[in-house]
Amino acid sequence: MIPAGVDLSILGPAFVTGLVVLATHVPLGERVLARGIVFLDLAIAQLAAAGAIAGHLLLPDVGVVSGLAPFAAALAGSYALYRSERRWPALQEAIIGVVFVVTASALLLMLAKSPHGGEQLNDVLAGQILWVAWEDVGSAAAVSGLVLAVWLWRMRRGGVPQSLFYVLFAVSVTVSVQLVGVYLVFASLILPALAARGLGLTAGFAVGTAGYAAGLLASGLWDLPAGPAVVVALAATAGAASALPRVSG
Repeated sequence: MIPAGVDLSILGPAFVTGLVVLATHVPLGERVLARGIVFLDLAIAQLAAAGAIAGHLLLPDVGVVSGLAPFAAALAGSYALYRSERRWPALQEAIIGVVFVVTASALLLMLAKSPHGGEQLNDVLAGQILWVAWEDVGSAAAVSGLVLAVWLWRMRRGGVPQSLFYVLFAVSVTVSVQLVGVYLVFASLILPALAARGLGLTAGFAVGTAGYAAGLLASGLWDLPAGPAVVVALAATAGAASALPRVSG
């Protein structure tokens, strides 16, 4: 029997959305963690969000522009960060932080005069995962499948070059941030990767899946904001998974 408050017509697409996000974010997060550039996803996610808002404000009636603007912003930012890593590797984390805070500030300035600025900012950060339609899930799954296929192909051929990593990262994060928001993008990349260090990608997927399931269930049962609920649940499942080796050993 399904508990009251758990509407599978809403939670179902949201959960599948989480699985689509995890499909690319678990391997990408492992790479980000290994390279010590953990705030890259926040910077790229903010760039994608700023691009989406800018496209909407400048050309609100041109759907193609609004759809391409976040990808253009994320890809341009990724290229700039790729070049900076090659030129100033010791400063890369600081540069990523600067990109994040400047882009976040620009986003606030763009929304300052909007009558719905607060609501739009909340959507950018916390996302609207409960209101993702099946057609959006399908489009995201197609793009994520392509990203994952390229990733696996390159891994079988000796590894993913850093230039290609930045491109795949930008595309994946841009798709995800429009579905689940900046907070969940960061949590989906970093928390499963942290919990699964040394255990492999399967463990990361398991942690992420459990976190999305628990967070969405809590959101439905107690009428909580879904994005923050999933972030907290991901942190809880990651913490529990990290403790398991110590408990058993």
